[in-house]
Amino acid sequence: MPISSDTDRNIAFPILIGDIGGTNARFAILVDAYAEPKEFPVLATADYETIDLAIQTGVLDKTSLQPRSAILAVAGPIKESEIDLTNCDWVIRPEDMIRDLGFEDVVVINDFEAQALAAAALGPEHLEKIGGGEIQPSTSRVVVGPGTGLGVSGLVHARHTWFPVPGEGGHIDIGPRTPRDFELFPLYQTIEGRVSAEQLLCGRGLMNIYHGVCKAGDSAPQAKTPAEVTSGWSAGTDPAAVEAIELFVAYLGRVAGDLALIFMARGGVYLAGGIVQRIIPALEHSRFREAFEDKAPHSGIMKRIPTFVITHPLAALYGLAAYARTPIRFGVSTQGRRWKA
Repeated sequence: MPISSDTDRNIAFPILIGDIGGTNARFAILVDAYAEPKEFPVLATADYETIDLAIQTGVLDKTSLQPRSAILAVAGPIKESEIDLTNCDWVIRPEDMIRDLGFEDVVVINDFEAQALAAAALGPEHLEKIGGGEIQPSTSRVVVGPGTGLGVSGLVHARHTWFPVPGEGGHIDIGPRTPRDFELFPLYQTIEGRVSAEQLLCGRGLMNIYHGVCKAGDSAPQAKTPAEVTSGWSAGTDPAAVEAIELFVAYLGRVAGDLALIFMARGGVYLAGGIVQRIIPALEHSRFREAFEDKAPHSGIMKRIPTFVITHPLAALYGLAAYARTPIRFGVSTQGRRWKA
């Protein structure tokens, strides 16, 4: 059973930290509060039947270190002692991990809580600024991450502590705004009639936009994967890919701006994940900030909110490591999300 209330913030070293996404799982071991994390090769979730097998063969069998604790960030809602991941077949059972893998303590949080922790901990060397605005100290922040799905998390500062606020913000509605949108939205694939933000702002969302553009132009798709869309955009060889990336960037600006207003994120909006890292030149084009700032009657506020691309390749692990080193700095709720031997 998960612990219902946990006043003990100490987590025993060595600590296994893991960022478990729908497609890939990234692990590292933190030996103590001063060491750099020992990273392990990225594992494809499809290559392992269970997360326990991935940890055993992909991490524990490759080191003499035996972690006493584990802190895992997962892409899925955390409910009781069986945690289903949203976009892969793994089920996390912390009690089984304690019994079979030798952990004394297992903490499970949302994957975008870890990204939010990173937004509080990363320095400017790992941030690419997009457009104007300046960070206001000790003010709210938002992380938005197009990946296998669309992750969203807030970060609120109070009592000298950063509190990550997880949620399912990627499933908010998004609708047409421009004449071109009104041509394309009827062509986008929906979920029960809805076009949510995630239907457009993730890997399959990019393909949704791309196929809509191809249908509107009565042209055969050249790209079969999101990577091929970004390649066609980068090379300028696929006009549908070029427009798809332009639309993706504009839609991302709209959604990021909406979330900035919800959290009044004067500390900035942080874009996470491999997709945004690959399309930074498109984000630096004015259309992203124009869409972000186009929030009348609050455009003046929006102009002062900065936006960044997180460029650290393992940002979620960085955030987890910051939390593992000094849990008291972060208001991470472990109630019902921590299991002990």
